[in-house]
Amino acid sequence: MKQAVRVKVCGITRQEDSSAALRAGADKIGLNLYTGSPRGISLDRARELLINIPQGRRVMVDVETVPEKLVEYRQCGFDFFQIHFDVSAGKDKVTAWSKVVSSKCLWLAPRLPPGEPFPEWLLEFADTILFDAYAKYVYGGSGKTGDWGNFAELQKKYQEKTWVLAGGLNPANIAQAVRVSKARFVDVNSGVESAPGIKDGEKLKSFMSALRNSE
Repeated sequence: MKQAVRVKVCGITRQEDSSAALRAGADKIGLNLYTGSPRGISLDRARELLINIPQGRRVMVDVETVPEKLVEYRQCGFDFFQIHFDVSAGKDKVTAWSKVVSSKCLWLAPRLPPGEPFPEWLLEFADTILFDAYAKYVYGGSGKTGDWGNFAELQKKYQEKTWVLAGGLNPANIAQAVRVSKARFVDVNSGVESAPGIKDGEKLKSFMSALRNSE
């Protein structure tokens, strides 16, 4: 039997939205702690929201986190740690992140311009790679779609890793995205919003319905 595509709903800022996402069937819930994001929340707010998110489903999202902060986020109760970064940040930073939270819990989201080869050395440090669309001045949540064909090739080449497809996914394109990319795990954010950080219940239901129908 074919395994259902897993879903992470990201950019949650309200308890009612995390509850709606879980009821709709979300496997993971992402809270953005990056202050430069319109969906960014404080650590205190994250603690409040985590109370209503079951353990095993809590994903922290940040950009080039310093190790000291990562320790604090881990102690806060997050299960997984999704870090967006420029590859030029260097191997030392990635090594430090992996040491703090382990490769099992680290989700690496490298920011790669179109045509730039995937840096294979990253695979040593994380079991999960989030493949997001590239936007010059934005880390995630841009609403742009990525290279689904390239995602399919990377997922096939490195099957031992978990690959998460992100970037511009919405109810209208999720079926095609999964068909082309062969994704087994997807991340949705702006595509189910009425405003940045405000999820739309009907869009969320439509997204999940379109995804399940495609399967």
